[in-house]
Amino acid sequence: MKKFILPILLLFSIHSFAQVPEDALRYSFFPQNGSARNLAIGGAMGSLGGDITAVFVNPAGLGNYRTGEFVFTPGFFLNNNKTDFRSSFEKNKANSFSFGTFGAVVGFNNNYRSNTSEAVSIAVTQTANFNNTLHYKGFNNYSSRSEQFAEEFAKSNYTIDEVLNSNSPMPYTAAPALYTYLIDTFTIDGNTQVKGLPEFILANGQALLQENTVKTKGGMYELAVGYAMNKNDKILVGGSIGLPIMDYKNTTTFRESDTSSNTTNKFGYFNYTDEFSTLGVGVNLKLGIIYRPKEYIRLGLAVHTPSYMFTLTDKHQTTLEAQTENYEGYQSVSSNTFTNGRPGESKYTMLTPWKAMISGSYVFREIQDVRKQKAFITADIEYVNHKGSNFFSAAENPTAEDAAYYKALSKVIKQQYKGNFNFRVGGELKFNTIMGRLGFAYYSNPYKDAALKANKMLVSGGLGYRNKGFFVDLTYVHSFNKDVNFPYRLADKDNTFATVKNQRGNIVASVGVKF
Repeated sequence: MKKFILPILLLFSIHSFAQVPEDALRYSFFPQNGSARNLAIGGAMGSLGGDITAVFVNPAGLGNYRTGEFVFTPGFFLNNNKTDFRSSFEKNKANSFSFGTFGAVVGFNNNYRSNTSEAVSIAVTQTANFNNTLHYKGFNNYSSRSEQFAEEFAKSNYTIDEVLNSNSPMPYTAAPALYTYLIDTFTIDGNTQVKGLPEFILANGQALLQENTVKTKGGMYELAVGYAMNKNDKILVGGSIGLPIMDYKNTTTFRESDTSSNTTNKFGYFNYTDEFSTLGVGVNLKLGIIYRPKEYIRLGLAVHTPSYMFTLTDKHQTTLEAQTENYEGYQSVSSNTFTNGRPGESKYTMLTPWKAMISGSYVFREIQDVRKQKAFITADIEYVNHKGSNFFSAAENPTAEDAAYYKALSKVIKQQYKGNFNFRVGGELKFNTIMGRLGFAYYSNPYKDAALKANKMLVSGGLGYRNKGFFVDLTYVHSFNKDVNFPYRLADKDNTFATVKNQRGNIVASVGVKF
């Protein structure tokens, strides 16, 4: 368990807001995607170039093109999740389709500058795939999710009547909990206290059975337009403008139940379902340079600005059903009851973290005729400033509440996350028209607290075929991912969480033609 000192405003101001600190990682903590060739070499594309993926990594790499190319990259994910929640272990699988980079690159000589060539590209890629199902359950004798609802109401200074109306300030949590009598006011030792009915089970030394299922869908995509100039095969410079597109859906179902056979202890179970979606677009800029001090050495440097997500819209609704047995029996309600009959909606803007990478490649038999280049090895070191994520109100004249909420959220992000280094390395061995490739990547822990362990490790391999302007690449990537998942957060107690180990297989194929 881990305690986070989160501002009360951030925990409980959820009438207008749905953003949480985890949103920052959703937009930044994912491995490099691209063509099958790029994935086979671990995603290390910072100094290599000659692949359409360069437009998303180091646009200077487009400068290696002298002709045109069109490529299409479908894929398929094999998800295997293992969770540990309070020493209870679960396994589940979830497979889905995906796609890597597809688009076109056109290279041409500059008729006005000697020894200079140029290239332009337009491409689309899926930067993150959210399709997954996570499930865990376990016995908890320490805390209840109902305590989150009780804390929210107790600290709000609102009356019950103010919360239970069609324009409630707490429509997703405290209002449904009060409506269903999952939480209520009680006089204990002469003091009025807000309690969740499951808390009385815990006070008697018994455990609650908790079960959480998180289903996510959608992805993060990016459309990029890039340009590069190659001067005498010594210096390549390039840039690209990217338009990230967010499409995210999350359905979380949390169940908590009494583990005893007592039907007169005021609590049987409750089911809480939270549904929300995020849609939006943004813009970013990527700049890069590749320098060749020798014909067989390539050095790269690239910088990615934060993505300015300027039109993010969240839609949110919850349902709660509670069985309080001899207290008030079975009750159920939707959050729409407290939001004028419609799902809640919030609009905001966001800055994702900036990135920077340095890269190096060694090419064996580096000569102009690429058919005689036998092999290469390449590596990237990337820094991602996860703590630099920021959220802002989308309103032209935000209220004081708006400004305070987003300021608190950004502060928590800086407290909880840090900048991390990512490492990618790969190589290719060429046998005339056939190529063999291997790669490795490691994405380090973005959390400041050592108790929260998260990383991603990818091992990849693939084959390629190139002949007479046609090419096919086939790659398999196996990733080992670690992360944590909080079913709920409390202000006055340590927070319990599940550790998540995900193994994901990715089968990717790229098909392309040169023109």
